[in-house]
Amino acid sequence: MDSLQELIDIEAIKQLKARYMRGVDTKDWELLASTFAPDARSVYSGGKYSFEGRDAIMGFLSESLGRRDIATLHHAHTPEIEITSETTARGTWYLEDFVINEAQGTEHMPGGTQLHGTGIYSDEYVKIDGEWKISLTGYERIFEDHQPRHPDSRLHTRWDSE
Repeated sequence: MDSLQELIDIEAIKQLKARYMRGVDTKDWELLASTFAPDARSVYSGGKYSFEGRDAIMGFLSESLGRRDIATLHHAHTPEIEITSETTARGTWYLEDFVINEAQGTEHMPGGTQLHGTGIYSDEYVKIDGEWKISLTGYERIFEDHQPRHPDSRLHTRWDSE
């Protein structure tokens, strides 16, 4: 593989990860699903939440983050991407996330709380019909800080006007 193609592939993978994060935070499940290979796997929180197949991953993400009273902010920083063949690659990303659960609790997060955390994403990618897709994604937490929301805090999101 030549150096130019490697740089093109690395940039395409960066764009893929950006769409993944945007899909999560805007609750654009169609966009998010388009980032995964059909047989993708996920291993979130060191394996606490593991899923096989795009549909299972999407079910988990839309179920746990899809409510209107949950808002998220995910940043993936400082990518380290290695092209391992013409159709495979792997990447390591620094994650910072902020999650607000305004109302009722879930099995993943108590209600009336906010979470600020960091972790390290480890991804694998596959090129299908000339387009990079996520074949494996997951993160190991460095820390999670859960705090109660102030009683006077009010969450306003873009979904409030829909």
